[in-house]
Amino acid sequence: MSHTILLVQPGARPETRTFCDYESVNECMEGMCKSYEEYLRRLYPNKLTIEYEISQLFDFIDTMKDICCLVYQKTTKTYAPFNKEWIKDKIYVLLRSSASIVSA
Repeated sequence: MSHTILLVQPGARPETRTFCDYESVNECMEGMCKSYEEYLRRLYPNKLTIEYEISQLFDFIDTMKDICCLVYQKTTKTYAPFNKEWIKDKIYVLLRSSASIVSA
């Protein structure tokens, strides 16, 4: 459980910058998935269910002007930055483990 801050700048303008903080990396990755699902709900307001493939989520992440995570490191008492590719790797692991639980 490492405190994690997600920094996002979806557009080119600095005013689009925002952040969210989470109690763990997994909670942050779940939050990123929920953000994408909310985006899809706004994009397709008449759809009753939202379905997507992980590649679509990754494409959405790639459209971000800037995105990174700051993860608290207990040993140094500092926050370490992690980039877009790291975020996609962590989401992949999270969704893969969730799919394994569902199919079991």
